Amino acid sequence: MTPRRRALPAAVLVCASLGGVSAKALKRALMMGVALAAAWPALAFAQQDQPTTQPNAQPTFQSPLGHDERGQLLNNLTGAKQAGASKAQAPVHTDGLKQGELYLEADELTRDDKNGITTAEGHVEVRYQDQTLRADRLVYQEAPPAPAGEQRTHDKNAPAQGVIRAYGHVQIIKDDGTVEYADQMTIDDKMQAAVAIAFSTQMKDLHSNQEVKISSDTAVRRSEDLQELNRAIYTPCAICIGETPKDPTWSISADRIVRDEIHHIIYYRHAKVHVLGIPILYLPVFWHADPSADRESGLLAPTIGYNKRRGFTYQQPYLFVFSPSADLTVSPQFNSNANPFISMRFREAFDNGVVDVRAGFTHDYDLTSDGVRFGDDTFRSFILARGAFQITDDWVAGFTAERVSDTLLFDKYDIGRVYEARGPYVADDHRLISQVYADRQDANSYFSIAAFDIQGIRVGDNNRTFPVVAPIIDGHYEDPNDIFGGRLRFTASEVTLTRDQSPDVLTEEAPGMNSTRISAGADWNRVFTSESGFRVSPFINIRADDYDISDILVQLGQATPTSLATFNKTESRLVGVAGADFSYPIYRRIGDATVVLEPLTQIALSPKADQIVIGKNATTGLPIYFNEDSVAFEFDETTLFQADKFPGYDLYEDGDRLNLAGRVSVLWDDGRRASFLIGRSFRAEPNNVFPQGSGLNDTASDWIVAGDAAPIKGLSFFGRARIDGETYKIHRLEAGASVNFKWGTGFVSYLTDDEGIDGTPIKNVEFGGDLNLTQHWGLSTYGNRDLIQDAWVIRDVGVFYKDDCIRVDVYYRHEDIIAGRLGTTDALSLRLTLATLGAPFYGR
Repeated sequence: MTPRRRALPAAVLVCASLGGVSAKALKRALMMGVALAAAWPALAFAQQDQPTTQPNAQPTFQSPLGHDERGQLLNNLTGAKQAGASKAQAPVHTDGLKQGELYLEADELTRDDKNGITTAEGHVEVRYQDQTLRADRLVYQEAPPAPAGEQRTHDKNAPAQGVIRAYGHVQIIKDDGTVEYADQMTIDDKMQAAVAIAFSTQMKDLHSNQEVKISSDTAVRRSEDLQELNRAIYTPCAICIGETPKDPTWSISADRIVRDEIHHIIYYRHAKVHVLGIPILYLPVFWHADPSADRESGLLAPTIGYNKRRGFTYQQPYLFVFSPSADLTVSPQFNSNANPFISMRFREAFDNGVVDVRAGFTHDYDLTSDGVRFGDDTFRSFILARGAFQITDDWVAGFTAERVSDTLLFDKYDIGRVYEARGPYVADDHRLISQVYADRQDANSYFSIAAFDIQGIRVGDNNRTFPVVAPIIDGHYEDPNDIFGGRLRFTASEVTLTRDQSPDVLTEEAPGMNSTRISAGADWNRVFTSESGFRVSPFINIRADDYDISDILVQLGQATPTSLATFNKTESRLVGVAGADFSYPIYRRIGDATVVLEPLTQIALSPKADQIVIGKNATTGLPIYFNEDSVAFEFDETTLFQADKFPGYDLYEDGDRLNLAGRVSVLWDDGRRASFLIGRSFRAEPNNVFPQGSGLNDTASDWIVAGDAAPIKGLSFFGRARIDGETYKIHRLEAGASVNFKWGTGFVSYLTDDEGIDGTPIKNVEFGGDLNLTQHWGLSTYGNRDLIQDAWVIRDVGVFYKDDCIRVDVYYRHEDIIAGRLGTTDALSLRLTLATLGAPFYGR
């Protein structure tokens, strides 16, 4: 006999895969360190797929070995079950073996025919389908022969037919990467039951890609799908540095751990949770999803905190997985000063779309910032829902539903991720939008039809004054052929707005103004570029509008109207602009940088536009223009070269104007960059259509200045400003910087504006970041201060710990009294993220 190639001792293999320690040493290391603080959640992520299924594999029994040291021993020698109907099966590698055959190697093989015992000694290795068994010594005891006239059966419910005992550095290696270790293992020859001493295993977490380790004094496999471990410990954290054992950052120890591979759940009895070696929680019963499962129901990461409104608060989400494409998360929030608040989130993916619904409710009194109850004891609730469906290759349809019963409900119960884009139309901060829509788009055309309404939840909002927009239609078609050498596009739109109450007169009896607009237009442009780089782009835009407006207040514009009489108005108009854009970039190399100087010019000529006048300001005598879609207007570098600077249809920029700017950019070869732009707009006559304070009313506009730079890797700056053309006073300034280095990340921004959207001044500073003091410890901070009210909107400061399998944030938050918000509040919160349990890692 030629001895086989000598394999590494089992202890070394364990060291390589589990940190350089044997199973017993692993057990000691795990028992020393430990586990998770305040979070024991199950991993469950809806984007993961459910495992596929296939029938149980039961190869036929092979005849006993003869005296040849290589032969067939028995069918299921490896000690780990074949995949059942509820679990995906790893790819099978047969090593050229036929169905039911296996491969055996050993330094020495003996056979006791009289007693039915086969013994393999010395570097034993057995390969069968997708599994490999290694041990120092293996003994197979055959079952007694079947009674005369009976045939040996291999039905899975039949009694075991033999016993396999493996001794010394026992390893079971599966093709999916799972490895099991033991000092000794006893297995039945159908691999449905087994007992192991000094057992340990590692498995791959499908979500975090972490190597999960489990160790126990003894392990019992009671069936194909049920494994029981006694005096066991669980951790996904590293347990060695090189080959030196270390305490895991967190772990769970228990008197008994049961792994249910049918339901993909790991259960614990008398569990202790440890973080950084400190036992912080005892749970008589506890469970979470099996890390090797794709998606399973279970607990998610909790939130623990304290604030003046609700007192001590604990929120514990639980995920219910209904199918590979549907789940429900229920998150009860328990508060010492308020009734529980139940939040839910349902998600389902279909072949052609997705539905995502968030909702929450409580039955309680209202709360002040100090936690004092007042008002009615009633239901308080919210819903935030969206759905989107790909109807055909060109058509998409969807909806959003956003409503809340109390204006400050989200703030009082710390409900996050509220003001997000869930559909094509997006409302402002502290405004909710519900909409239905359908879009069609192909290579040359676009069409959209939608309807929406808005709920305002700012203090002072009157929802009767917000319009219902139904329908709103927009479309364009671009001719695929060159027309006079350029691009020709046709556009059309329609919108109808209906209000219950006028926003201009604060009385419920004042009717709301309703309107319908229909527009159609065409635009053409062409680009000429000379060999020297001089670029000319002529353009022509023309549009026809038709307005039908009803319930216009006769005394609109008067400070104290004495009559609520109204009138209607129908008006049509034709507007347009013709002009050209000019640019001539000049490039030059200076050292290791490329410098680009680019003068920019635009000439735009428009006939006088018929603005839609609906009243006159009694104080200034200026006309009041109909304006539903151009209220949010800002003159900056992004609108300087727009032929019509208004973002909507209702107002139109007319007259003859000249827009000028110069831009310089420096691009270094190593990735550094810097750019700067300065410009302004000139017009033949003053224009009172633009709002006062816009910087565009006079013949010469305010100066527009903008720049950004990234002088070194990880550091960037930006700034933009609007400066008075005569006094050089700064009317609007926005500036900021961000850093991203190995020792931390951070940002700061500053904004000042003489007139915000609502006409009131804004002055605000915002900052935040993480500072890594050591490899694992750091500080975090966030602040948002209203400089006009001299108050903190939010102020956070905290400390965090992070490593490869945990992040713990403890932070303090303070909010001052600000009009339209809650009063002064203080809160202390704990946020915990654990690898394989709960949500994925995050950073602020």
